[in-house]
Amino acid sequence: MTNRLADATSPYLLQHKDNPVDWYEWGEEAFAEAKRRDVPLLVSVGYAACHWCHVMAHESFEDPAVAAVMNEQFVNVKVDREERPDVDAVYMSATQAMTGHGGWPMTVFATPEGEPFFCGTYFPPRPVQGMPAFPQVLEAVDRAWRENNEGVLSSARDISAHVAGMSGRGLSSAGLALDENTTARALSALQSSYDADRGGFGGAPKFPPSMLCEWLLRRGARTGDARTLDWAASTLDAMARGGMYDQLAGGFARYSVDADWVVPHFEKMLYDNALLLRVYLHWWRQTGAPLGRTVATETAEWLLAELRTPEGAFASSLDADSDGEEGAFYVWTPDQIRAELGDEDGAWAAHLWGVTDTGTFEHGRSVLQLQEDPDDAERYALVRATLHAARERRNRPGLDDKVVAAWNGLVIAALAEAGALLDRPEWVRAAEEAADLVLSLHDAGGRLVRTSRNGVAGTSAAVLEDYANMAEGLLALYAVTGTERHALAAGRLLDVVLDHFGGEDGAFYDTSDDETDAVLARIHRPRDPADGPTPSGHAAAAGALLTYGALMGSLRHTEAAQAALDHVAPIAMAYPRAAGWALAVAEAALDGPREVAVVGPADDPGTHQLHLTALRSSAPGLVIALGDGSAAGADGDTSGQDVSAETPRQQVSLLEGRPLVDGKPTAYVCRGFVCELPTTDPEALAGQL
Repeated sequence: MTNRLADATSPYLLQHKDNPVDWYEWGEEAFAEAKRRDVPLLVSVGYAACHWCHVMAHESFEDPAVAAVMNEQFVNVKVDREERPDVDAVYMSATQAMTGHGGWPMTVFATPEGEPFFCGTYFPPRPVQGMPAFPQVLEAVDRAWRENNEGVLSSARDISAHVAGMSGRGLSSAGLALDENTTARALSALQSSYDADRGGFGGAPKFPPSMLCEWLLRRGARTGDARTLDWAASTLDAMARGGMYDQLAGGFARYSVDADWVVPHFEKMLYDNALLLRVYLHWWRQTGAPLGRTVATETAEWLLAELRTPEGAFASSLDADSDGEEGAFYVWTPDQIRAELGDEDGAWAAHLWGVTDTGTFEHGRSVLQLQEDPDDAERYALVRATLHAARERRNRPGLDDKVVAAWNGLVIAALAEAGALLDRPEWVRAAEEAADLVLSLHDAGGRLVRTSRNGVAGTSAAVLEDYANMAEGLLALYAVTGTERHALAAGRLLDVVLDHFGGEDGAFYDTSDDETDAVLARIHRPRDPADGPTPSGHAAAAGALLTYGALMGSLRHTEAAQAALDHVAPIAMAYPRAAGWALAVAEAALDGPREVAVVGPADDPGTHQLHLTALRSSAPGLVIALGDGSAAGADGDTSGQDVSAETPRQQVSLLEGRPLVDGKPTAYVCRGFVCELPTTDPEALAGQL
């Protein structure tokens, strides 16, 4: 018999619809029932691709005896952290404050008003390694609620007050600026964690530092510091050659469990692959590294093949598990490879991919790595295709097919740029289709909802990262296509950011002032400027605002971007690994940002060459506008033009007063309120950039 979650739209919640636990979704029904019964809430937070979430579900939530205790003593609420990042953020703050760490699954016991009083993560079914058994935890919490209710309620109030006081931690109030001085100090702080032998930063586990690498590439382009390029290149090279990268199909796993990039945690997330596609593309653009182009190409193809939904957007993730075992879909033994390729090719391929008799993973199996380039590219392509086809016959990991607005914004930006730079127009079309789908299906009267699934919009209000990353994606699409509606749509999203997410101090909240969950609002309104696996909404908003301000000549947007960046300065100087995207945006601001207006008929090869030259520039945060020159006559005025509704005036400020020179497609480069001479020569344009 199914429970209430049978009607959920979240794939994660649907994974629990057959549990004997009487689950509720987050909402007033659960709170009202807890108040009626005078019992605590048990809030369980996870996501569909979370391995240990599956483990706890199998061990405890599928156990009728454990479920009976949960149902008798608590009102049980299951939350998809990807669908409700606001719930996750508030309770994760409480969990970290109480335990000193966090993670998923997250298990929170709260009063009927939603105030947390006991928090943890995974609990085993039996005591192990000093961890109490989940049934023991249930018994202890129930006893405390019944026998020391006043003490529990007092503790809940204290914890909520502490969490409220943590809001905006790390934000500057001391007049600091994310400027040349603070970015240099951030680089010095980062140096101590750089792994010169293996690439990356810090020890195990190693997560893909996408935003840091983007910053390092931009800083190298702006300052000529070869050290930052070396750090980025060694990290990108090591990740692509290790087990975290899928050597057969492209795309990256969530992280490496070891410091050598050998064994991944096998789940594949949309956001990781969107960010990594973009930074590998930029690495190739800046240095010509062939591996950068290869990885960008294969990752784009993987995204389109594996995560694109029938409606034209992109799904959230692939599970780590198949056949009830983590990584089973991806790992190999030498015998399995020889069975598919024959003895000679099998031995050659096993050596190339580091597949040994002892193995690098569990049960003598190996994760494929490519530590050296193949000596026979044609042979490699053949054995790779053969092994990939064989792997496709295995049982596949589960797909979380919900569409998250923020993560689709990231992939829209990546595919748009990759399609333009690698001459794959079908990727640009895919980015446009995803943008159109999110803007239409997720529209709620001019506001966004965060998720959809199977063409049906969810009910959760979008958070800051949804608006900011969608704006970033739309602005990247505009730079590639010159389609003005993309820029204007980005502007509408950023207006919502400025009107509903900003605080009086110029920093941004993660939830809007009029759509913050009422239960969470009693605890605190989330406000976290630090990056996680994706850019913080705060930093993402700063980046999109900076670009839009330059496009539209809007001082309001530019000043908002700078204020947001300055608030992150303390984090950037002390913990640069938590501020990679803000630092990358700061490099764009310090560089101007450089603005390029390209005008000319869309079908003129000269227009295309100038546009492509601009797109190939590694200038940090380059802002590109593309138009046909209709907004200005030959001498820069519009007096002789038909300005009727049939030939509307350009609304992108960067294109205003940009005539063709000698009737030829022309590029204009400006930086810091100073413009270069217009040019019709792509080589001259490259020199200006």
